[in-house]
Amino acid sequence: MFTVKKENLYDSAHEVLIIGLFDEPNIIKDGLSSLDEKFEGQMTDFLKQGDISGKLKSISKVHTFNKIAAKRLLFVGLGKKKALQFNELKEAIGLAFKEIQKSKLSEVAVYLDTFTVADQLDALDVGHAVSEAYTLATYRFEGYKQKSNEPEKKIDKITAYTTENREDVLSALTVGYAYGKGTNSARTLVNMPGNMLTATTMAEYAMELAKKYDFEIEILDKKEMLELGMGALLAVNQGSTEPPKMIVLKYQGKDQWEDVISLVGKGITFDTGGYSIKPKSGIVGMKTDMGGAAAVLGAMEIIGELRPEQNVLAVIPSTDNMISGSAFKPDDVITSLSGKTIEILNTDAEGRLVLADAITYAKQHGANYLVDVATLTGGVIVALGEETTGAITNHETFFEQVLEASFEAGEAMWRLPLFEKDKQRIRNSPVADLNNSPGREGHAIMAGGFIGEFAEDTPWVHLDIAGTSTTNKPYELGPAGATGVMTRTLALLVERFEVK
Repeated sequence: MFTVKKENLYDSAHEVLIIGLFDEPNIIKDGLSSLDEKFEGQMTDFLKQGDISGKLKSISKVHTFNKIAAKRLLFVGLGKKKALQFNELKEAIGLAFKEIQKSKLSEVAVYLDTFTVADQLDALDVGHAVSEAYTLATYRFEGYKQKSNEPEKKIDKITAYTTENREDVLSALTVGYAYGKGTNSARTLVNMPGNMLTATTMAEYAMELAKKYDFEIEILDKKEMLELGMGALLAVNQGSTEPPKMIVLKYQGKDQWEDVISLVGKGITFDTGGYSIKPKSGIVGMKTDMGGAAAVLGAMEIIGELRPEQNVLAVIPSTDNMISGSAFKPDDVITSLSGKTIEILNTDAEGRLVLADAITYAKQHGANYLVDVATLTGGVIVALGEETTGAITNHETFFEQVLEASFEAGEAMWRLPLFEKDKQRIRNSPVADLNNSPGREGHAIMAGGFIGEFAEDTPWVHLDIAGTSTTNKPYELGPAGATGVMTRTLALLVERFEVK
């Protein structure tokens, strides 16, 4: 897939050569003078006439007419050097790969050194950005349509040109590709329909990951959950003909099982809302209610590829939430794995119930730090829109590390408050320790705060991805549909984590 070269840039044949172009004076003369010479000054003319542009995210195509060995040049506008950020770089490169994908080309070269900025973005950064952007931007969910007879052409070879150390750059390309591929795996899981991705199917997928990456794995079935007393997860599953699964993956990157980060993902494979049924417009798309589980599985794929020196425990409670004569009902009282009793006021507030048992089970497995990820509430969309993940925490320094990881991944998040009065609303039940739905006011906070009742004193961050897990329009790094959000954030958190 990836090759790194230092020499023969303009003498090597390629279908297309990607070049970064900053919006700076004399940029052709300073960085691309040899190319301009081969074109007898035409590059300078193209820039003056606006045929190529350095404006951020502009894409300009030029045919070479045999002036160099590459057939085409694709210029990627990068804006001002001082202003360019890593995630903007990825987005700009993603647009270039989308353009190449449209042209049905299978082989690409990239002049990495035209994208670098001294003391800001080196060739290793650019290499990572190129491979991650390529992987994300060219992703497609093929679905279940009959295949056409026309052969598909995909980019399957990328040559990177740089004066930097070849092995270091190849390593950066490999890491970026791992991050993109793990995110795409999460996207595919979320895009799958609920009849094809059941809790059992998700457990089988986790077993494949465990086999490939030598993870320890535990899959609890319904009988084992009953024996352990996982009353919250089992209550949600009561109306279903599909058996529930508690999926546990363990990666040990240290000699001792300590400083364990647990990634807990909501795995509701389809959510009708139960007897608190969703409206017909709101029920479409509920196959995506396992976006948190997908992010955790995608992150575990990245972790399996890169093998960081960290201990990680993935816990995924999985079931669908259906309606039948045996389904749980409003006014029911259930007992969670922790022993805390819960009054059910809303059967559509099921995600926090399955996560309650998963959080408790993670702690029983030695989790020292907890991050739960869930498509939890419509309230977070009202509060923060569809491009920002909502966060709640009980631990400032741990949250800072999660926030830094999200910034590096380019996955925006914003912290919501959780005050003592909020906790009192969650504990306000005349018949149980907690109620699962204190009302519409501060809905996203109530849902996160409910999960916090089970995290208790363990450092914990809750991530509500209800708005960010899918998108209804294409963007620089992907198509419409599942985004795989938080996959890279979780993997970066594990890779960069420091005990503080």
